[in-house]
Amino acid sequence: MDAPRSPRRSAPFLIGLIVILAALPLGYFFFLHQPPAPPPPTPAPPTGPEAPLPQAAPEKLPMALKLEEVRGTVEVRRGGGQWRTASVGEALHPSDAVRTREGSYAVIIGGEAVEVRMEAGAEISVEELTDSFRFLLGNGMTTARLKLGAGQTLEMKAAGSDAVARTEGGTFTMSNNGAGTVALATLVGEVAFSGQRKVVIVRAGQQSIIRPGRGPTEPTPIPSSLLLKVNWPAHPQRKVRVSGQTDPGNQVAMGGRIIPTDEEGRFSQVLPLREGPNSVQVQALSVGGLRQEEKRDLTLDTTPPSVKVDPGIWDDPPSKGQ
Repeated sequence: MDAPRSPRRSAPFLIGLIVILAALPLGYFFFLHQPPAPPPPTPAPPTGPEAPLPQAAPEKLPMALKLEEVRGTVEVRRGGGQWRTASVGEALHPSDAVRTREGSYAVIIGGEAVEVRMEAGAEISVEELTDSFRFLLGNGMTTARLKLGAGQTLEMKAAGSDAVARTEGGTFTMSNNGAGTVALATLVGEVAFSGQRKVVIVRAGQQSIIRPGRGPTEPTPIPSSLLLKVNWPAHPQRKVRVSGQTDPGNQVAMGGRIIPTDEEGRFSQVLPLREGPNSVQVQALSVGGLRQEEKRDLTLDTTPPSVKVDPGIWDDPPSKGQ
């Protein structure tokens, strides 16, 4: 029977076995492993007349505007030229302007994305037609609509003020008295209304107003009625003064003519009267679409009163003693 091996005799055998096992991966890597094939060379770009030209970024084409509807006396001005009568279908470009006279209105469209409806006595200039539609409201009242999802923006500035209305999809009405009072009401969507470094978000059913040197007021719900108070003359003459007050930002018309209002909504106008009855109407229109009217008949009578002489005084019998 064999005697058991001593630990000293077994140690060299175990060490050798460990060395052989550790060397197997190294031998595979150096002798059997195949290095990956190098990537194919990148072909050089062709040169000469057959080489393709580098493609520039597509140029942004200006968007188109045109007069879709014209009623009454509507005029257009090209650049700084003269005003002339506008016609339906007429194209509008940057620096062009459109104005509506008393009793008139016009509709401007930009494809299916934009519609601008001008009330009587309004003036609008086109400022930009590239990435966005930008207009300048010189005075009067207008309603602008930008189709939601059109991927564009619509901006309406106000002359005589730093007020700006901006929307990426919505409908709003804006008025400008030309002296720094600008009112805005949002009918659909939401509009960013800014002035004097203050911005408010006016959502559908709300309105805000900017007065000279001030920022926009906090949006409030569009009221269900509007103020219109008229001071009528007590004694009609050939020329009379009709004054009154409405809500700030409202548009006032008297006898078919647009009457200026101040920042508090006060107005005053001298009217000539003709002999006989004169029907005078005063109308107020708000950016929220509300209308109010006052009417009065003023009768002018300049006929001097007739003097009646009693002929009997010449037929009196002579007094006694004559």
